[in-house]
Amino acid sequence: MLTSTLQKLFRSTPWIISIFLLTGCGVAQFEQGMPDSPDRPLQVWWSEGYYPEETEAIRRVIDRWETTTGKLVELTFYSEKDLVVETEKALQQGTLPDVIYGYSIDTVLIPKLAWNDQLADVTSIIEPLKKQYIREALDSVYYFNHPKKARSYYAVPISQSTTHIHYWQDFLSKAKVNPRQLPQEWSSFWQIWKTAQTNLRQQGETTIYGLGLPMSSIATDTNNIFEQFLEAYNVQLVDDQGNLNLDSSQERQGIVAALKNYTDFYQQGFVPPQAITWNDPDNNVFFLSNLTVMTANPTLSIPGSQRQDPINYNERMRTIPWPNKPDKTPMRNITYVKQIAIFQETSYLKEAKSLVTFLVQPENLAKFIEGSQGRFFPVMPVLMKRPLWNNPQDAHLFNLKVQFDNPRLAYTVFNPAYSEVLSQNIWGQAIQKILIDRQSPEQAADFAINKIKNIFENWQ
Repeated sequence: MLTSTLQKLFRSTPWIISIFLLTGCGVAQFEQGMPDSPDRPLQVWWSEGYYPEETEAIRRVIDRWETTTGKLVELTFYSEKDLVVETEKALQQGTLPDVIYGYSIDTVLIPKLAWNDQLADVTSIIEPLKKQYIREALDSVYYFNHPKKARSYYAVPISQSTTHIHYWQDFLSKAKVNPRQLPQEWSSFWQIWKTAQTNLRQQGETTIYGLGLPMSSIATDTNNIFEQFLEAYNVQLVDDQGNLNLDSSQERQGIVAALKNYTDFYQQGFVPPQAITWNDPDNNVFFLSNLTVMTANPTLSIPGSQRQDPINYNERMRTIPWPNKPDKTPMRNITYVKQIAIFQETSYLKEAKSLVTFLVQPENLAKFIEGSQGRFFPVMPVLMKRPLWNNPQDAHLFNLKVQFDNPRLAYTVFNPAYSEVLSQNIWGQAIQKILIDRQSPEQAADFAINKIKNIFENWQ
């Protein structure tokens, strides 16, 4: 955990202003109507960035708000898992911050907080910016408040992500597979990586595996990646009205097929044995250590980590969309909208809303998103037009945009009970039922179905 309160006392205000020239987009807007300085700094909890540029970008934007308003912010960074744990602890102890932002809280935390009426309504922030956002971003923060029996905006969209596939071109070439002509048919696509491993092993590459797919019940990546397999088999667990859809034999058959497809890779020896214990960084580590030919990841953190290595970034590594579904229809990409929220119990609601409004002004939001090295994609069309996303020479960012053309929102948008499914990593548990407990895909599917039904039935 890192706090920036003491650091701010030693910063040079002229240096800040020299970096961020105050524009006409809102100095008066953020000064007018503000109450006197609070008795304490505004408390903001934030996910620690993967890159120094990402962390520094949010610090600088907040510094600029402080300079503009004359108010202070205590900015505290947590790892993503610690952020969730500390927030849940703070909920029990009544020691919540004013503002919170995290990379996974859009699925495991915010839907529950909105349902329980623990977040401030931020419609007043959203409304002036509505035309700036894509529809999916707005839909993703329009949550149901159970005590009030109504939906409203309880978070503000920051960026979006989906699950991408990465591979090493040179490994495919060495394996006598053309890296520029990968099949789009489902089974043929996955066979490519098996063939690559087989051919590389015959050439003496004894430590490399074709597929770097997480198989554990502790990695959130397992959920993200496996849910794309469920989508591939047209499994619709929750409908647009939030109703659970697990009583039909068709859905069960799709779950069984997805589980069998996914776990067969491991059982056939095409996934590293350690994958059953992987945490979130481990598929990245194995891939970047040249131990897997391909992997999938729910952000662009893998290529982002290689930006300073032009050979890896520009020549060796490629990022591609998913293949077509087994029924030959295009894959829908599950899209997760990263969100910032304000706790309802804050005594400094005006200051918190002022800060969030400032952060999501396009020119400020652009600096933070681009500071993340392209790990997340914008949710404002005006930002999508910026050079970072439109450079044909960038083999990763330029090609990823197509994945956001056919989105499917996360189920937590329609029913917050699904956030508990993700928190418990039910799909990771089901996968381990097959790989560790030696259950059949049918037994593992029934386990998952019963667990999910129980969660929904007991949701309050």
